[in-house]
Amino acid sequence: MSWATKDIPNQAGKLALVTGATGGLGYETALELARAGAEVVLTGRNAEKGASALARIKAEVPAARVSYESLDLSALSNVTRFAEAFAAKHDRLDILVNNAGVMAPPQRETTRDGFELQFETNYLSHFALTARLLPLLIAARGRVVPLASVAARQGKIDFANLQAERDYNPLTNYSATKLACLMFGFELQRRSDANGWGISSITAHPGVARTELVNNGMGASSAAGFIRRFLPFVFQPVPQGALPTLMAATDPAAKPGGYYGPQGFMEMRGLPGNASPPSQSLDVAVARRLWDVSEELSGVRFPERAAAA
Repeated sequence: MSWATKDIPNQAGKLALVTGATGGLGYETALELARAGAEVVLTGRNAEKGASALARIKAEVPAARVSYESLDLSALSNVTRFAEAFAAKHDRLDILVNNAGVMAPPQRETTRDGFELQFETNYLSHFALTARLLPLLIAARGRVVPLASVAARQGKIDFANLQAERDYNPLTNYSATKLACLMFGFELQRRSDANGWGISSITAHPGVARTELVNNGMGASSAAGFIRRFLPFVFQPVPQGALPTLMAATDPAAKPGGYYGPQGFMEMRGLPGNASPPSQSLDVAVARRLWDVSEELSGVRFPERAAAA
């Protein structure tokens, strides 16, 4: 069975938030959600790119209900401010797509919070954002879509080196953050079920898509940048790479706690469907410990149970 943007159900009346939506996969996700009738809030670090993204969406979908809000995920204080302002404007959130990320900067970089850049941007800030927006998600019985990666297969959660202080390898650390995103997606569903939150956590990965992630992280002169430039057939088009995310966010048949990705060779390209989670992502004990550590590091705690209506 094939699944494409034509299969996205009508999203009228729904509110969606997409992080890292000024380009690449996030932009395509926001565009198609808006085309399906959702009200979409795009976030990013660059207001100029945000304005450009809005203009491009409105050019394609004149009736689109879209807006842009600044959100730099390299600082937890930004997440707090954003979530407070968002909650002041909205009483529900139907779809949260945790898409933003950085990939494999050559040298270890730290954020103003003192965390390794990839760990905070890709994973920890999204963990905190989801926690802070949980009441709105519960109110809508909404969906959370964490973005993983095929790189998660090589990932390992090393609690003694979460911040890569002992040893930094760009791709090793990237893989670890994407494994963390996948494990968060699975654990979030388990906790929703246990605590009666009523939300669905459905994780996705894009395969290998031709975004600017490689150039912005590893650089155009890296091996991956060389492959991207001279062997473009290795990468699938960005709109196709966004399909697993859109399936997870909108398809009524997408399963809570599920994982979606391309169905082609090694899940690197192709139409979306069920993805195969790496074995280490299914370690519930590690997932629970990662959750506890993440609450401690972020200073944000999820409620034990949903508040009574």
